[in-house]
Amino acid sequence: MDARSLPFPPDLVAAGAAGTGFRAALPLADLPPGSMRRVSFGDLDVLFAHTPDGIAAVDDRCPHMAAPLSVGSLDGCVVNCPLHDGKFDLGSGDPVQMATTGGLDPDGVYHPVWTPAGKTVKDDVPGRKAIARRYTRVRRFQYYPVRIVAETIEVAIPVAADVVATQDQAPPAFFADPERATA
Repeated sequence: MDARSLPFPPDLVAAGAAGTGFRAALPLADLPPGSMRRVSFGDLDVLFAHTPDGIAAVDDRCPHMAAPLSVGSLDGCVVNCPLHDGKFDLGSGDPVQMATTGGLDPDGVYHPVWTPAGKTVKDDVPGRKAIARRYTRVRRFQYYPVRIVAETIEVAIPVAADVVATQDQAPPAFFADPERATA
């Protein structure tokens, strides 16, 4: 598979990224096909995902409630949030499956609370939390342009020139063993 940038809708480029110079993010070898990696630039955490359609760079925050997507899973071009089971298409920026908490999709359409198969049914008890869930809007991804130069993934991000990229360490071992993870 040739490494290339994932095409994304041009109206979804992240604020300040258009026309910004590219900077080195990580070696291409550190992002094999089917993998995701978090790279931080100062206080900006960017998710790099190597999908079958190319490499994407978006904020490492779920567009629902800001959980780190880099500890979720990647299936083709769809990233799964580890917090509320939302699934999002890296190719279009759209939700594929709304989060279990429900809410408004990017077009303002309401989706009710739902429960994954095999889990205890979650009631949508009336009150402030239920109202807040109904008004929580899932956003579309905002993309950082990516290019590959000399086996290095470069990204256009709107941060100070003296900020350098730092790759996060591998997630703690308990992420690999769901039986050891605690809620």
